[in-house]
Amino acid sequence: MSFTITDLEQLQTEHPEWQMELVEGNIILMGPSDYESEEIGGRLITFLNIWVMSRKLGRVTGSSAGFILPQIEEDSEKKNLRAPDVSFVRADRLKKTKRDFVELVPDLMVEIKSKTDKIQPLEEKIQLFLKLGSTVGILIDPDILTVTVYRLNQAPVVLQNGDTLTLPDLLPSWELAISELWPPEFD
Repeated sequence: MSFTITDLEQLQTEHPEWQMELVEGNIILMGPSDYESEEIGGRLITFLNIWVMSRKLGRVTGSSAGFILPQIEEDSEKKNLRAPDVSFVRADRLKKTKRDFVELVPDLMVEIKSKTDKIQPLEEKIQLFLKLGSTVGILIDPDILTVTVYRLNQAPVVLQNGDTLTLPDLLPSWELAISELWPPEFD
């Protein structure tokens, strides 16, 4: 059985507690993320939004924002609706927000490994977005405190505490110390 975006929307309405993606006509159900992964995502969204909003550079969204991706195979009628954990779209590509899924590939997409995620599917998702037009893909792994930056046809760059994340091709002059991503510990 092949599902459509309408089918996905109906299921999402019936089960708002689950994040779902439409991948080549199949609905993929994903359970809620663990608390730490969500907090890291919230921190990254906050840091990005502070920079992006004040400069009117584009839009930053979280894991519920769905992107209708271009068809992977030319003869396929199946659409893919995917949602990165964090994404950024340049202002010139999405001048006005939509009350619907957007048919474009974000300029930046970020996946945050949750407790139950496996690395390979996350890397495959990042590579798909890069192949379809994302400029940068990032994988944040709280288990080993690393941030891996991917660009199409380039070797991944692994950042750790003490390093600084920069994205000069998307956000000139923006910097984020990797250590700022990790949730604080309170006494």
